[in-house]
Amino acid sequence: MTMPPLDRRAWLRSFGLGFGGLALADLLAREATADTAGLALPAGSRGGVLEGFHVPPRAKRVIYLFQSGGPSQLDLYDHKPLLADRDGEQLPESIRGGQRLTGMSGNQSSIPLAASPFEFARHGESGAWISELLPHTAGIADHLCIVRSMFTESINHGPGVTFMQSGSQIPGRPSIGAWLDYGLGSVQDELPSFVVLITKNKGGQPLMSHLWGAGFLPTRHQAVRFRSGDDPVLYVSNPPGVSAANRRRLLDGLRDLHDHEFASTPDSEIRDRIANYEMAFRMQSSVPEVTSLADEPEHVVAMYGPDAKEPGTFAANCLLARRLAERGVRFIQLYHQDWDHHGALKEGIAGECRQTDQPAAALVKDLAIRGMLDDTLVVWGGEFGRTNYCQGLYKPGQDFGRDHHPRCFTIWLAGGGVRPGTSYGETCEFGYNVVRDGVHVHDFHATMLHLLGIDHERLTYRFQGRRYRLTDVHGRVVSGILA
Repeated sequence: MTMPPLDRRAWLRSFGLGFGGLALADLLAREATADTAGLALPAGSRGGVLEGFHVPPRAKRVIYLFQSGGPSQLDLYDHKPLLADRDGEQLPESIRGGQRLTGMSGNQSSIPLAASPFEFARHGESGAWISELLPHTAGIADHLCIVRSMFTESINHGPGVTFMQSGSQIPGRPSIGAWLDYGLGSVQDELPSFVVLITKNKGGQPLMSHLWGAGFLPTRHQAVRFRSGDDPVLYVSNPPGVSAANRRRLLDGLRDLHDHEFASTPDSEIRDRIANYEMAFRMQSSVPEVTSLADEPEHVVAMYGPDAKEPGTFAANCLLARRLAERGVRFIQLYHQDWDHHGALKEGIAGECRQTDQPAAALVKDLAIRGMLDDTLVVWGGEFGRTNYCQGLYKPGQDFGRDHHPRCFTIWLAGGGVRPGTSYGETCEFGYNVVRDGVHVHDFHATMLHLLGIDHERLTYRFQGRRYRLTDVHGRVVSGILA
């Protein structure tokens, strides 16, 4: 017997769905996203879509010290004595396993193993292996959770940095801080909840604004960049001849015009624009206060190193990050470039460590002294690692370079609910492949959100017909690094 053809309406009814069923499914999906297990957000929180935390939060804020360019894990944190024993020998094909190489070393006829020119030693009660280049970081070894088994698919800087900041190798997705602002909102009115600081006068790969952008989220969730100089935030200060009272009257008039436009053409971007103007007005007083070090004791400034009084240096930005964290800023992103050592690695990486080692360690110690480390997650790391072989011609005893390596790299975390004094994961004896407890970029993001009280699968945003999240359709919480 031939069945009569079904139209779309009949087909939906036949499967027990119907349009009412589809509507119910959408409502249930939204409810699942908003369900927060009764864990209330802090008093005064506003602006986020979540009504409460999904899981008990361990961290209130994040300070992410991003080292752009790919720091060499083999010269800083991942001690591999075998490389010294086999220095200059060819990388075994059994270890490479057919991995694609970049165009910078893929055409080499020789791929010689290169030992680290730096000494390693164990530090702290945890016995963490740390390079001689990082004496200050070695001093906080028992605060650190060193993850040596990070891996990524990205083999070039642009996609790699974008992946670490947004969970996608393609620009256009919301950054981590934007997702947090969207989900949790702000706990104060005077400063943005997402701030970016970039070390001044650095070379290397360029840093584009999409790295801290809102992507397809409303624009109010993007970061505010603080710069060095007399005007840390562009266009916030009043121009000559404009008083604060005049600026207030201007904003009131602009709000009236926008409200009139919103009444006839509702558009969330209009509201966002008004909110951005009002935040800029409030920052006229809050930014000078937070960027001034006049109230910082001299011994605290000295702890961050000799560059701490020079605005825009990594040291000054670390100190400013702590001041921002104290004032309720939820996500503070520091970018430090020039870790891309394809050549002259010995000199180059030593120079970057001189700029970053003491300030990063001082930040962790300063937070601990103030009782803030327990609820502040500090992260240090780049977009991928470096190869165990030399890029270009290798002459033992002379300086050399290392190429990009996505199969394994090292980051460290401190505070904010991670297990201190821990070395997590393991790479092979050649330092080329992860052999135990691999942590993918999506796993890293899922764990970060978990520490902040968010289930990474339930913080979503509907865009172009599907629900997106920071971790896309991947990711797991790395329970082994949780305190």
